[in-house]
Amino acid sequence: MSIAARSLISPFDLHLFNEGTHSHLFDKLGAHPAHDPEGTYFAVWAPNADAVSVIGDFNGWDKNANGLYPREQSGIWEGFIPTVRHGALYKYYVHSKVTRNGVDKADPFATYSEAPPRQASVVWDLDYDWGDQGWMENRRAANHTSAPWSVYEMHLGSWMRVPEEGNRWFSYRELAPRLADYVSRMGFTHVEFMPVMEHPLYESWGYQVTGYFAPTSRYGTPQDFMFLVDYLHQNGIGVILDWVPSHFPADEFGLQNFDGTHLFEHADPRLGVHPDWGSSIFNYGRNEVRGFLVSSALCWLDRYHADGLRVDAVASMLYLDYSRKQGEWIPNKFGGRENLEAVDFLRRFNIEVYKEQPDTQTVAEESTAWPLVSRPTYVGGLGFGMKWDMGWMHDTLYYFEREPVHRRFHHSNLTFRMLYAFGENFMLPLSHDEVVHGKGSLLAKMPGDEWQKFANLRVLYGWMYAQPGKKLVFMGGEFGQWKEWDVEQSLDWHLLDYPMHGGLRLWVGDLNRILRDEK
Repeated sequence: MSIAARSLISPFDLHLFNEGTHSHLFDKLGAHPAHDPEGTYFAVWAPNADAVSVIGDFNGWDKNANGLYPREQSGIWEGFIPTVRHGALYKYYVHSKVTRNGVDKADPFATYSEAPPRQASVVWDLDYDWGDQGWMENRRAANHTSAPWSVYEMHLGSWMRVPEEGNRWFSYRELAPRLADYVSRMGFTHVEFMPVMEHPLYESWGYQVTGYFAPTSRYGTPQDFMFLVDYLHQNGIGVILDWVPSHFPADEFGLQNFDGTHLFEHADPRLGVHPDWGSSIFNYGRNEVRGFLVSSALCWLDRYHADGLRVDAVASMLYLDYSRKQGEWIPNKFGGRENLEAVDFLRRFNIEVYKEQPDTQTVAEESTAWPLVSRPTYVGGLGFGMKWDMGWMHDTLYYFEREPVHRRFHHSNLTFRMLYAFGENFMLPLSHDEVVHGKGSLLAKMPGDEWQKFANLRVLYGWMYAQPGKKLVFMGGEFGQWKEWDVEQSLDWHLLDYPMHGGLRLWVGDLNRILRDEK
């Protein structure tokens, strides 16, 4: 049987792909195992390659064993390899016609990967029997912007660990009942996971993504992650995922210089290199890149039943001069600093999400005064459902960190928000960003002795919950973690044995119940 007969990509798919409007590329590209006959179909985009092959544990990682074939002028290479089964390890060997060199690359559309530091992709069948039909049918009410939202932000690897077993983290399946029980008792409506997409560096917290379609294998398989989402849904808890379309890391096996050229990123470092993180910035003006990112977003909402996406570092996408000095950036065609291609991409992303998954939400982490972030695209907005109120977070913490005797000089930090509080659909975050890098925990920020610190933190939470807007609390803050968040350690759960910490947790739980009951 010919390659064309086994191809998953129709001529219409090619047309949509090349014009950047294909939003389900995860059904077409990547590795797709088949059973009749047994084997796996592979497809990868590498328009500047003159040869692409699949290497893996099934052929001794031999670049000459299983070559792929170019599909017309689309830049896609495809092929069917018999007997390659579920669980096989693989990479693409991409030989560039530009550099005349070859490199081994992980699959950009991989659904599963080896656990880091290993880098191979894994052929994986994603069959799973979902049990959250009740939630999915009725989630519009829980996820609507008019509903009460109280979000528990957490990092999977450092929420809770097993000290008796070398301080190992829990798997997705081990976390499911523990997390569902805790979040339910606390009264939170949603959980927000810091990025679960595959990432090579654990210390990046997940924000240096190499696998935009694969949950990290550190905690289990794709089905194990589905089980976690499923379990939370069956317990009435929504799931928000952090998603990072703003940049990607420079690891050689990843997206950077994929076919020997700047395929996913801009070639000019003034556009294509992030000055703060040294990572690559997506080329939002390229059709195929826009399709890649929109498909990634819809993959998590479709395949994994996520209830929303919190989009990281939106401000860095919107401004060409973000964190750059004069001469380090290129103005847009009108001479301005707005990244028009990124603006167009974000609008397209939100249009596609709300068209295909209308019961979900998108949330922007946007730290500037860009107008109409959470307003529809048809009135000139970016189209997000909500926006983090970073200004409230900084102003409020600045006020509460002052000794009470000095606060009378800073009341404007509390009152200023009411001038803009209804201009966007705001979420008030006390997020992970405020308890790292020497900033201290929320409890440690409060002035006074121990009793006064707890009293101040209780007032801070009361003030937060009395404000208009959705609420977000980072793990550990709800019971008064003394230490800064450490991604290598569990939260200090033993603190709950002390009345002050236990009482603070009860207070946050009561605020959550008031929020839900008095909506």
